[in-house]
Amino acid sequence: MDMPRNAFKHAIARGELQIGLWCSLCSPIATEIVAHSGYDWLLLDTEHSPNDLQEVFAQLQAAQGGASSCIVRPAWNDMVLIKRYLDIGAQTLLVPFVQNAEEAKRAVEFTRYPPNGVRGITGSGRASRYGRVKDYLKNASGEICLLVQVETREAMAQLEAIAAVDGIDGVFIGPNDLAASYGHIGNWGHPEVQAALEDAVKRLKKAGKPAGILTPNEEEAKKFIAWGYAFVAVGTDVGLLAKNADAQAKRFKTGA
Repeated sequence: MDMPRNAFKHAIARGELQIGLWCSLCSPIATEIVAHSGYDWLLLDTEHSPNDLQEVFAQLQAAQGGASSCIVRPAWNDMVLIKRYLDIGAQTLLVPFVQNAEEAKRAVEFTRYPPNGVRGITGSGRASRYGRVKDYLKNASGEICLLVQVETREAMAQLEAIAAVDGIDGVFIGPNDLAASYGHIGNWGHPEVQAALEDAVKRLKKAGKPAGILTPNEEEAKKFIAWGYAFVAVGTDVGLLAKNADAQAKRFKTGA
């Protein structure tokens, strides 16, 4: 059996725009539904969602029949968490709160087998199709995509150094936390934050690394794409459910 191909990794490496959806509902049914919606990627969140290993396992299985690549966000830049998500078949990870090049290097090491890293070895996990993928241990790193999240003023100052770390495939800019770090909590529309977001993508393009971002506002998403962001989450599953449920209830309540 051949190594599963990471379509998302190869697409951003070619400079192809990838449109995504942030998933926090922790439900394989919800994941299966949106996996067939046409998004290029889905983010399965465990940092700010009550998601755990078994739930993510089920969501990866549910998404397998769809056309969307799955990205898993571990709760932290942690060797054990990263190892476990890789073993259950996650090929793309988004590691939060990376502040400098040393932390980025550690994230890379956590995704690589020795001698290039410290990932623990199993020959029977879902990632290797339960031992059926030929030479998985030798070739796994070629299909693993590692994204790191820059979300503070301090990390922004280290942006080029973080992007230059070998093994980092892309950098995600966290607008909400970045706004808070700049003193504008809850307001990433503030001109200072917007200037930082535009500056970040310019710097990353110059460094040759794809930039990613999230916004639930469609007009803002179009602006970020025009600026050059390469992988953009244009909404959240929670937001879609809440917004559409609220709107339908309001229509009928108002009519009554």
